[in-house]
Amino acid sequence: MNPLNSPLEVGVRALVLLAESHPEPMDMARLVALDHVVLHSGEFDGPPSLHPTLPARGGELGMKRAVLEEALLVLIRAGLAGIVDDSEGLMYRATDRGPVFIDVLEASYVESLRERAEWAVHRFAARSDARAATQEIIERASAELARSGVGHE
Repeated sequence: MNPLNSPLEVGVRALVLLAESHPEPMDMARLVALDHVVLHSGEFDGPPSLHPTLPARGGELGMKRAVLEEALLVLIRAGLAGIVDDSEGLMYRATDRGPVFIDVLEASYVESLRERAEWAVHRFAARSDARAATQEIIERASAELARSGVGHE
């Protein structure tokens, strides 16, 4: 199993986001967008990015959803997250055990995730339109590609 962007790694990132928003639930679109913002926070006027800037990072969003779905199943099976049937559709929420689990993780990467998740959730999660947040991510990635000259001859 490749640990990079595996359901386990993505699950830890999702749980950090869900723990930060606890007890408020999030839908899949918001989790995908916030996970991207947490990893590339420097591009959104936040703390330095955890992952390097890559030319095709806008395409991450499409692949991230499938892995995130697997990751959420892992969290649900472990009793760290649950599904909430909301008027807006299916939402995900950390159980009471989720934030406690995150608190016992001592890796510096997890601490960096927590700092960025706190920033991202408070800055972006209040937006009611996850599509607008996703569009902003795509536009920023496209603008960065244009500035770097990637794809131009």
